[in-house]
Amino acid sequence: MELTLAQAFGTLYLVVDILLRIVALFVVPYNRRPSSAIAWLLVIQLQPIVGWIVFGVLGNTRLPRARREKMSAIQELIRESTLSIDDAPAARERPSWLGGVLELNRALSSMPHVGPTQGVVWGEFDAQLEAMARRIDEAEHWVHVEFYLIVASERTEVFFAALERAAARGVTVRVLVDHLTSARYPRRKETIARLEAMGAEWRDMLPLKPWRAQWQRPDLRNHRKLVVIDGSVGFTGSLNLVDPSYLWRKNIRRGLQWRDSWIELTGQPVRALDVLFWSDWWAESNELVELATHGSEHQGDLNASVIPSGPGFEGEINLRIFLELVHAAEERITIVSPYFVPDEAMRYAITSAAIRGVDVELFASEIGDQFWTHHAQRSYYEELLRAGVRITLFAKPTVLHSKFMTFDDKVSIIGSSNIDMRSFGLNFEVSMLIEGESMVKQLQGTAEGYRLQSSELTLETWLARPRVTQLFDNVARLTSALQ
Repeated sequence: MELTLAQAFGTLYLVVDILLRIVALFVVPYNRRPSSAIAWLLVIQLQPIVGWIVFGVLGNTRLPRARREKMSAIQELIRESTLSIDDAPAARERPSWLGGVLELNRALSSMPHVGPTQGVVWGEFDAQLEAMARRIDEAEHWVHVEFYLIVASERTEVFFAALERAAARGVTVRVLVDHLTSARYPRRKETIARLEAMGAEWRDMLPLKPWRAQWQRPDLRNHRKLVVIDGSVGFTGSLNLVDPSYLWRKNIRRGLQWRDSWIELTGQPVRALDVLFWSDWWAESNELVELATHGSEHQGDLNASVIPSGPGFEGEINLRIFLELVHAAEERITIVSPYFVPDEAMRYAITSAAIRGVDVELFASEIGDQFWTHHAQRSYYEELLRAGVRITLFAKPTVLHSKFMTFDDKVSIIGSSNIDMRSFGLNFEVSMLIEGESMVKQLQGTAEGYRLQSSELTLETWLARPRVTQLFDNVARLTSALQ
């Protein structure tokens, strides 16, 4: 009996379908979290052909080989350059548990814990840009700018004008911006034209240009935000260099405004930030300079470490450091994160801390700018509340975009990293671990300011939410594991 063309095609399709399902069982789980592997396998088992296509585009978290080799080289250079730098003496009343955390970061990233330094927290958008502009006006040698998103507009004019003044007096201005992110937002051409007109050197980070053989997983992005002036003054935090509405019409129509936290530091820790900038600059430009890791002396009551992380670093450094800090805290943990989608280890660490009597509070937004991420975040609220974690929600229409944590009134973390698997495994991030009570007091003061515009979520209120939102929360929680 001869098969018709349709029958032959159907048989072939069935064989391919079965093979794709079987092969997935061997390929997908390799070196991947069980939860992530199960989620990907579910997608492929439901629709093998489409699932494999999506997995091929989004399932590989590794950088291209050439970039991995370059990242390995720069990490070795950082290690050699910082080998002779001793960690700073312990600040007054250093927690007994902090030494191990610092050793872990140095082992993973080669970044020393240095000081002394002074730190100032800037909480309002205009004040943040004005603080950077004042320091840029003092620049004598170089200004290094690295942001996930940079857009020239009326609200960012003070910053761009300061860059122009610096370039006009002969200061070298170098700018890095994430390619795919900036390409999605308004005024990219105008922003690039502005940089070129002032004579700034600029590069796209992680460019996605297949026609130039520049390709990696599209959502592997450089999420770092930092500014360094002459290697002696630096800024970092959650800020993107864009109007607080992000200039989207839908945001303006809804009255959405992003609220960020931003710190200014001086002295030795700034050199470490500059080392991180140079590593990203070399990755995009092939321009390598001698790394200056010994900064000028400054007075202050703080010590600090840079925590670099991303696909170019082995071991998910930020996740490991954050876990160590949560496990070690004895009295109080404050977490401010716009995207809170923890993995299993972080979820258990936070809830266990609350159960053992640590005062744990999470600040998040009442509304979210990313539908599925926001609903995935909400799916964890019941477990957190039952464990004793207090949840404080910043009132809409403001989107609380700040990213910082404090531990036992002694140690703080601030930077670009969220508490989610994107920040732990997909994005290049930068965080500062700062030792000293004065920084904790400033950040806690910032959190108290948020509280005035927030409301505390109770378990009773949460359980009474509409059923339809519970459905979205549960479905979104499944998608968060697709990494």
